[in-house]
Amino acid sequence: MDAPEKDPSLQPPANYGSLGPAADVTLSGQPTPAEPVKKRVPLGRILLIDGVATIIGLLIALQATPVRAAWQQIAAVLGLRGKPVAASPAIMSEHELERLDQMHPQTQAELLLERATNHYAGASDQLASRVDNWRGKINMTPKLTNMITVALNANDVRVRAAAVEVQLAAYDVAKTPDAMDRLVTQAESDTHNRPWLLWTVGLLGNRGVQPDRAADVLTSYLQDPSVETRKWAVEGLAVLGTDAALQPLLTALHDDSSPVVRERAACSVAQSGLFTQEQRDRALPTLLDDASDTRLDAQTHGWVFQALRDITGKDFSNNPAAWRDWYDSARN
Repeated sequence: MDAPEKDPSLQPPANYGSLGPAADVTLSGQPTPAEPVKKRVPLGRILLIDGVATIIGLLIALQATPVRAAWQQIAAVLGLRGKPVAASPAIMSEHELERLDQMHPQTQAELLLERATNHYAGASDQLASRVDNWRGKINMTPKLTNMITVALNANDVRVRAAAVEVQLAAYDVAKTPDAMDRLVTQAESDTHNRPWLLWTVGLLGNRGVQPDRAADVLTSYLQDPSVETRKWAVEGLAVLGTDAALQPLLTALHDDSSPVVRERAACSVAQSGLFTQEQRDRALPTLLDDASDTRLDAQTHGWVFQALRDITGKDFSNNPAAWRDWYDSARN
């Protein structure tokens, strides 16, 4: 998901664990592809193609083993299936480590976040030891913004936490209670910057700055009349990632009047934010209840079932009874 900026022209979150396909959007008036025109192939071209095919056949017959071996090498290079194949040891080179102190903070941040995202040994430790010194010295350039977005989508919560640290440094927000006070106070009156402020409240809470207060503040904004405010309260709870943030998201998924907010709540429970797999597993009983709740509309049911699939890695279609049977048998 792309984090909001100060004075933002806000767009719906993108590329951050979106549940979009379940949105049940119908496209009306879509043009029907035209029937392909069948063209006649000139006789000369047919003869040329047959001749080339014959030559290739002779070469293969004469040198079948070398040709097959060469093709196998090409196939191995092009293949994308199978287990991961290491390109190099996942360690930071001595050359990089020696140059870190001579690099500008912006370059340090970009290099170490990229290495942490790719699980290079020592990168997260280097980032953690330097990030507080980057505050006020690095900027949210397009490059760094894209790198943070990638890190926030990583399948390792530690990488997502590294992205949070870098983002706070780029925002020049100190990890202190005073900073939390300023964010909360400003959010009460600054409606224009409120999305960014709520997001940053979640970031600070995730890094251990008054997390319970952050949960209370963000939950209170789930009652705001503005859909945009409620959406960013959901995003703030997702990046907060504490146990106290989970139930408000489940409530928003079930009760909020806006499909935008319900979709983001479902995504936050299923994939987005800083929740661990164990925390997401604890949402399963509520999601199973929602799956069979006839008061929910078809669109919301679709998001519930997608959340179940994302969390468990299982697929029992949109069958509440099958999901319940699997869950009950898995617990026994």
